[in-house]
Amino acid sequence: MTISPQSLVEQGLHATTADDCMVVVTNGTDANLRWANNTLTTNGVMHGVDVSVISFVRGPEGTSVGTVSGSAATQAQVTELVRAADAAARAGSPAEDAADLVRDRVSPDWDEPPAATDIHVFDTFAPALGEAFGRAGAAGRVLYGFVEHRVSTTYLGSTTGLRLRHVQPTGHYACTGKDAALTQSAWVGGATRDFADVDALALEAELEQRLGWGARRVDLPAGRYDTILPPTSVADLMIDAYWYAGARAAHEGQSVYSRRGGGTRIGERIAAPGVRLHSDPAYPGLECLPFAVTGSSDDERSVFDNGLELGPTDWIRDGELTSLIQTRQTAAMTGQPLTPYVDNLVLEVDGGSGDVMDLVRGTERGLLVTCLWYIREVDPQSLLLTGLTRDGVYLVEGGEITGLVNNFRWNESPVDLLRRFSHASATVPSFSREWGDDYFNRTATPALRVPDFNMSSVSQAQ
Repeated sequence: MTISPQSLVEQGLHATTADDCMVVVTNGTDANLRWANNTLTTNGVMHGVDVSVISFVRGPEGTSVGTVSGSAATQAQVTELVRAADAAARAGSPAEDAADLVRDRVSPDWDEPPAATDIHVFDTFAPALGEAFGRAGAAGRVLYGFVEHRVSTTYLGSTTGLRLRHVQPTGHYACTGKDAALTQSAWVGGATRDFADVDALALEAELEQRLGWGARRVDLPAGRYDTILPPTSVADLMIDAYWYAGARAAHEGQSVYSRRGGGTRIGERIAAPGVRLHSDPAYPGLECLPFAVTGSSDDERSVFDNGLELGPTDWIRDGELTSLIQTRQTAAMTGQPLTPYVDNLVLEVDGGSGDVMDLVRGTERGLLVTCLWYIREVDPQSLLLTGLTRDGVYLVEGGEITGLVNNFRWNESPVDLLRRFSHASATVPSFSREWGDDYFNRTATPALRVPDFNMSSVSQAQ
């Protein structure tokens, strides 16, 4: 007999002996396809139920917290997680982020069963993928790739009257094309909520075009280049700019958002006029959790904030830093409004128009960098990042793409790029190759042209 997620929540709240308790149940199903050498290799559907129990014990010195997470499908398994969380709370020290728990919020669809996906989500995509295999093979191209669709239903219940539910569909696709000799490669990828908007033949046509650009090979040295970053690469960089925007680190002088002499840079202009970086749980096509939920506290999230309503938040508005990621604890510390983490991100530039190819047509000589990867932080004070290019760096001459260029290692700060870029396209849904698969794929960004992007060394990566 299948136990409903709501029953698992109620069992956990009934079993606790702590002063208060929260139970988060996430019911998820995944469907996926994988292919190589123009042949479908695997497909599958998976289902899992993950439970996080957060126990709160009040004492004379404050409230201590115990959190335990694991897979659970029975009431007995949930009870064991509760016992462990209760014990951890009693053994713990008072939490420095302690605050009153959110009370008495109920989703109107709380009683609904979890949503699910299955292999039929690919019913339109898969036949077109077969056609793409045939077209690529006939022309001497080889395709490798992966698509995944996940539907997660989150249930958050508490002894303080929270009964919140949210359904999150998340999908992505990625395909790499290679020439017959396997001497060059190109990548395309994107995010989707349901695969109704994904055209496998269009993906193959884009790979054909990019591999065609590589018919001529040009080796270039390291240096600063007029560089066009497509929306996917801009998403790679903006996600880092967002993830490192914690208010506590900024307040303590540890980030690019720290003010020299103390405090944060909120209120300072850090980007070009007209730049807006923002999040909104209701942003069309990027809809995400409308309430805060986490299984453990860190500098950017607090279990005490679970259940807080989330709304539209400007992080940068007209080039000015307006908000940082705040818990109630850090909001009190910084004296700024409470602006919790939201699970999507949008970059817009006033006057941005056209697409990445319009930026190419306006460039006399430069590079089109279609993919960044292996991105790592070098210096938190400037948010200097380093990474490599991959699967397609192209030379632009006279507004046209004229050849394939060797790969580079690059060093840049995404915050600094928002000040230095010279042109921007319209904002469109985008997908970060570095972070989108597993962590963060709800982004919308423009393409950006940066006149002096730092290619710090030549990479031997092929």
